[in-house]
Amino acid sequence: MNLPLLPQDADGVLRLAAQSMFEVFAQAVEGMMVVDRQHRIVWISDGYKRFLPALGFGDETEFVGRRVEEVVPNTLMAQVVDQGQPMLVDLLTNKAGTFLVSRLPLRNEAGEVIGAVGMVLLDHPETTMQPLIAKFSRLQQELDDTRRQLAAEQVKNRRPKYSIASFVGSSAPALEIKRQARRAALSGATVLLLGETGTGKELLAHAIHTASPRAAKPLVSLNIAAVPETLLEAEFFGVAPGAYTGADRKGREGKFKLADGGTLFLDEIGDMPLPLQSKLLRVLQEQELEPLGSNTVIRVDVRVIAATSRDLPAMVARGEFRADLFYRLNVLPLRVPPLRERLDDIEALAEALLEDIVRRAGMASRSLAPDALELLMRQDWPGNIRELRNVLEQACLMGDEMLLRAAQLAPYLKHAASGAGRGVDSPGGERPALLPAESSLDDPRLLRPLSEQITELERAALRAALRATGGNKLAAARLLRMSRASLYDKLPLLAQE
Repeated sequence: MNLPLLPQDADGVLRLAAQSMFEVFAQAVEGMMVVDRQHRIVWISDGYKRFLPALGFGDETEFVGRRVEEVVPNTLMAQVVDQGQPMLVDLLTNKAGTFLVSRLPLRNEAGEVIGAVGMVLLDHPETTMQPLIAKFSRLQQELDDTRRQLAAEQVKNRRPKYSIASFVGSSAPALEIKRQARRAALSGATVLLLGETGTGKELLAHAIHTASPRAAKPLVSLNIAAVPETLLEAEFFGVAPGAYTGADRKGREGKFKLADGGTLFLDEIGDMPLPLQSKLLRVLQEQELEPLGSNTVIRVDVRVIAATSRDLPAMVARGEFRADLFYRLNVLPLRVPPLRERLDDIEALAEALLEDIVRRAGMASRSLAPDALELLMRQDWPGNIRELRNVLEQACLMGDEMLLRAAQLAPYLKHAASGAGRGVDSPGGERPALLPAESSLDDPRLLRPLSEQITELERAALRAALRATGGNKLAAARLLRMSRASLYDKLPLLAQE
């Protein structure tokens, strides 16, 4: 089958047809413009000129030559040029009014996009297209409402959970760290929380944000140890649209951007890889960042609170942590005391933890017997408050007793069998003598009832503690690692002698 040959003047006919159609459109539509590859307006029709006053321009000399996105609010002409895809029918609303528009890319003979033409098909579509305009307005309103709700929900989800009052304890170390936290909250400087795992560093980070002028803004948390090293940069700084294969077309905001105006809590900062430390340092110094795959610099206003259980100065000495980043983070260092340094808070902590445990589990309330509290106060607690909660939670879940005694707690304590940890050492480092001498297996004293032996042991401990503290009952209770109330419960033993 032979196809007919095109006339020799076919190209000329096509050029004339294109020119004729261009002229027809220019006269038939309400307005028309042409932009080049750089989005600059190169021509507007006579009909388009009547929109210039509403857009804020006196004549076309002030308008032509400018980038279209700078002078026509909400226009999508730049998108048509960049993507090369037409938009045959669209609604455009700006301060000049609402318009029914069409946008088409312009291409050269090689098929390359060299610009775009935009046409205002109808300048008052609300009069002739009322149903469509009403639907568009309704959908736009619903979209705006949804965006506001999502924004409000995002801020709500990033509200701090704790205040300084949430840090339970009235011991001297607890009162001191709360005082330091209040002072740190008044400053906008970077805070470095130092302390063992389970001491409450995250709680204090929330508390500092809550008491700061940034309390109404988001608090964003990132546990560096929980994020794979390959994803940390994206988590910190975000990802530009289409930055790599599989990246979201809309891009993704990083934690710094989400925390803009508020606080960013970086937990386990000692686990940050060296290559990323220099980028974090730049953000802390300049308060600006570049998303992954982008050349655009974004300004941010973020207060950083970092926390670690590792020895950062030792890591700096070994070359595992940048010295300049350490000094940038270590502006306001706060050392969170371990539980073994504030054993006087055990009773209040246990009460608060038990209340939370039973509430979450939907159980009846639980309380501690004096012997259970004494046992808890004799531990070293290497896992700190987190370990204390674990012990109490296991005892609650594995038993039905409303009053938890030492026997119920002992199976879940690592050192309970040995009498644990700190014992009843005196201030001078000597243990009060509880028995006249060490007993052998054939000692007749061991053949008495066990309850009598325990009573005698407790009585001897009370006498030794009161003697060592000059009769000060509060000091004696601290020496014996028991609550003052428990001490008073035991004092009748001395009257029975």
